[in-house]
Amino acid sequence: MKTFGIIVLPGSNCDSDCFYAVRDYLNQDAQYVWHEERNLDKYDVLMIPGGFSYGDYLRPGALARFSPAVDALVKEAEKGKLVVGICNGFQVLTELGLLPGALMRNKNLKFICKYVDVQVENASTPFTSRLKMGQTIKLPVAHKDGNYYVDEDTLQQLKKNGQVVLRYSEDVNGSVDRIAAVTNRQGNVVGMMPHPERACDPLLGSSDGMYILGSMLDHLLKGGF
Repeated sequence: MKTFGIIVLPGSNCDSDCFYAVRDYLNQDAQYVWHEERNLDKYDVLMIPGGFSYGDYLRPGALARFSPAVDALVKEAEKGKLVVGICNGFQVLTELGLLPGALMRNKNLKFICKYVDVQVENASTPFTSRLKMGQTIKLPVAHKDGNYYVDEDTLQQLKKNGQVVLRYSEDVNGSVDRIAAVTNRQGNVVGMMPHPERACDPLLGSSDGMYILGSMLDHLLKGGF
């Protein structure tokens, strides 16, 4: 059994969603990690859930980067451990510099909450190995600051390196090149605006999130860090 550590920041509101998705649908050990924790060695995967960490003061994710647990997460990421940032977690990862770019206000300046179709742009990452290149999956989004931006040079590097993981089938929020998820250059850190943990049961509208959670587990079981 693998252990998934779910970072709980003041203002997180999707930590329980991650917990139940891992425990009840992936059948793995899920543990909450309070933001003051400084040692994350025992976790096989680290997740930063969605929500409004620190009330989104200054800008989403800006204050969370100073939490002891987030500082410890950076050290684990540098070792090669799998790190997943979902929605606000994606924002935190860009603030940390673990992922390129920034998340800005949606182009319509409104909160968007709905299911969207996303296409798989790289099926060879630890997060997408159960999927096929070009496959379309259905995942929910719930954000007001999900408009992903990088400059043109960085965008070309992301494409060249295979760091674009998921792309919206349609323009959802104004994200450059319709990007929905990206990895770091090493491929062990991913940030995504769609919520796979909210799409684990057909009763919720989709179970496609299990492709992503299951891919991570496959990676670990094959001997990945």
